[in-house]
This record gives sequence, structure tokens and C-alpha cells, in this order.
Amino acid sequence: MVEMRKPIPVAEAVSQVMGHVHQLGTESISMEQSVGRILAEPIVARHSVPPFDRSPYDGFAIRAKDSIGASGEHRVPFTVIGEIGAGYVGEQPVGPHEAYRIMTGAQMPEGADAVVMFEQTVEAAESFTVRKPFEPGENVSFKGEDAADGESLIATGTLIHAGTIALLATFGYAKVLVYRQPVVGILSTGTELLDVSDDLAPGKIRNSNGPMVKAQLQRLGVPFKSYGTSSDDLDACTEVIARALQETDALITTGGVSVGDFDHLPAIYERLGATVLFNKVAMRPGSVTTVAVLQDKFLFGLSGNPSACFTGFELFARPALLSMMGSTEPYLPYLKAQLAEDFTKPNPFTRFVRAVWKMSANGLTVAPAGFNKSNAVSSIAKGNCLIVLPSGTRGYAKGDEVDLLLIGAEQGAEDWVL
Repeated sequence: MVEMRKPIPVAEAVSQVMGHVHQLGTESISMEQSVGRILAEPIVARHSVPPFDRSPYDGFAIRAKDSIGASGEHRVPFTVIGEIGAGYVGEQPVGPHEAYRIMTGAQMPEGADAVVMFEQTVEAAESFTVRKPFEPGENVSFKGEDAADGESLIATGTLIHAGTIALLATFGYAKVLVYRQPVVGILSTGTELLDVSDDLAPGKIRNSNGPMVKAQLQRLGVPFKSYGTSSDDLDACTEVIARALQETDALITTGGVSVGDFDHLPAIYERLGATVLFNKVAMRPGSVTTVAVLQDKFLFGLSGNPSACFTGFELFARPALLSMMGSTEPYLPYLKAQLAEDFTKPNPFTRFVRAVWKMSANGLTVAPAGFNKSNAVSSIAKGNCLIVLPSGTRGYAKGDEVDLLLIGAEQGAEDWVL
């Protein structure tokens, strides 16, 4: 008898998954190894930045009060008493109508409180003149204006990227405390599957889901272990999945979650004693997406259809894995855009359409990326977002505003609407 499955809303499915997330602890690693990891401690300024008042330009350091009264008709002269390069300090204080020639980033000399850029002067051998008065603090970068000593700069749960590395290096974080990463197993099921290097044969297709999921994990910086492909044999597939769960923190399977005679994942979950959170979601594509848990480990049963598999990963596996890694922003970034063409299909379930967004003269626009059935591959390659069309809607016209989930961005917020 065919099992009757009751679909649940996408938001409820996401909530159920996220409610079972368990973080994996922390570890201290070198700054150089930390790109793509999630901070397990806040980054606090260990000193002020800048650490002293400094010049943001090449010019002359002066006392502002000595420039009072300067004009085009009354140029005020200054005598140059030395030069300060970055990394050096002035040997004596600046006196009345004296100046140091100063380079970008150099510490302001004692007594000086303004910087005159070279192009604002007329220079002579050991002197120069100015034609305007300068205010105290003009053209000066003050100690602590970027970051004050002890200031909390980046919160726990933040993704480490190139800008974060610059900050870590600035404050001497040679070692960084980060959350541990899950190791994810990947298994593609189906007797019809061939390897990428195999020649096509009658009734066979090459396995695209396995390599695609690997790439999705690599984009997140998540390590994985491949278990190849498994034929539609219940005992053999059960053995592989049981072994994978011993060796990994989560398992992603593709295919085998429908209700056909050769779709064995539901029976395998039962054999293993896994708790099925849901086995049907009110979404297109990917309605048969199934998620189960066994001893705090996720079993993500994604569809064998490529577009459905891709979408299921982004909606369910992605936020769960990022949360396991400690991320506080695990969801896909969300935007609104205008449809660039009609989309007339009715949407009994929430529909996720692979699409391409771009900026135009009319603002942000979006259009489907081509062939958009659940078995499509080409539109996955072309798309850079998912259009989200709520259930119960009956088609959209060019110019209508729609919701987008961005694909390939680093982090997102939780405020997207399903």
C-alpha cells in the first residue's frame, strides 16, 4: 500500500530541523586557518586603533593657532624643523610657526594639532606658506577613532572572512577560538546512477546530485566524506548508511525518499530507529524531502531530482549545518525584486523558482533561469537566486514584486517570508 504523507509548511519544516541542532564544541586554531569558520568568542580590541594621533595624509604637521589670519592676500609662513616617516616620531615639540614634514600614518609630533596637505602649500627650501587657517584636529586621525581599547568589535557566531582576518591580525589574535565543523556524509542512491566518467547506457544517468552536494558543502567550508552510490537494495543501503552514521556528524542522501517500490529510505530510517521529523513538505520542487534524526545526528533525505535536491539542501541542510558550526546567521539572504517576465503557473504549494537577479534601470529585477521542472539541471547552473512564490497564489505578471533568496552569499538573516 502506498503511504499517504501529509505535507507540512516550509516554515514549519525549517523550524523542526533547527529545533534539533546541536553544536559540536569549540577548538583553537591559527588565524591563517580560520577563514570560513565561525567565531566562538567575541573579538575585543586589545588596544586603541589608531594607537596614537596620526596623519592621514602626506603633508606638514603644524599648530593650528599659528595659521590664524592666513588668506590669499596674507600667506602665513612656517619653518620646517624635520621629517617624520611612518614608524618614526618627532625628536622635539613643534614651536610657534614651526612644522614637521610628515608622511601618511606617522605619529603626530608633540605640540602639533593639524596637518596641512602638500597641495595646500607653496614650498620653499626649508619653509612653506599657507593661504587658509586650519582648525585644531583638521586632517588628523585621532587615537581610538576606529576602535577603542576594550571595545567589542565582532560577536560570537560571526563568519570569519578576509575583513575579519585583517582585524584579527591588527589585534594580535594569532590563535582564534572557533566552533568545530561537522563532517557530513554523502550517499547517492539509485541503481540507475553512473559515475561521471562512465559512458551512458540504456536506462542509466550520470550521478549529478553527489558532486553538486559536495560543491554546496565546499561553499560552506564543511568537510565531507563520500560514500559513492548505492543500488536500490534495502540491505546493502542500510549497511552503508549505518556505517556512515558511525563515521560522520550528519548524512545527506539523494534519492530513495519517494513512495515507489524501490525507494528504501523510509524503511531504512525505521530499521535504524531514526525519528522522522517530516517526510513531505508543501513545496515545489522537493515535496518528498525527508529529514530524520538519530542520536543527535541528522539524516537529510533529499530528492533524486537535481533541482529538488539543490533546493532541499539550501532550505534545510544549509541552515542546520551552519548552526551546528555556531553561525547566528544561517539562513539564505533575502531581497525583494520585480519580475522581469510573466510567471503564470499556479502555486498550490510554495514554489521555489531557480532564477537570475540583476540590477536594471528600474532597480532590482529577476527572471526564471530557464527550464524549471524538478529534474532540471541547466537552471541550477544559470541561477543565482530562488524566487519564492507563496502557496495559494495563481501566477504573477511582469512587474510584480516577489521575494528572493540569494544563492552563494556567505550569510543571511532569519527575516525571510515563506
